[in-house]
Amino acid sequence: MTVNEATWDRVVRVILGLILAYFGFFSMGGTGGIILGVIGLVLIVTGVVGFCPAYRLLGFSTKK
Repeated sequence: MTVNEATWDRVVRVILGLILAYFGFFSMGGTGGIILGVIGLVLIVTGVVGFCPAYRLLGFSTKK
């Protein structure tokens, strides 16, 4: 697993992931909230790890 996210990309993912997870799990309710929360968790994990499978599939990288 090679890092394919630049530092700025990782920071944006973690911040956006925290916001989405908070609103999804704590502010919203129902199925929409759960989906939003899971998307937030995925963003947090990919930001912390530095690897995005979608980038890999598309042959894309923000890391130079």
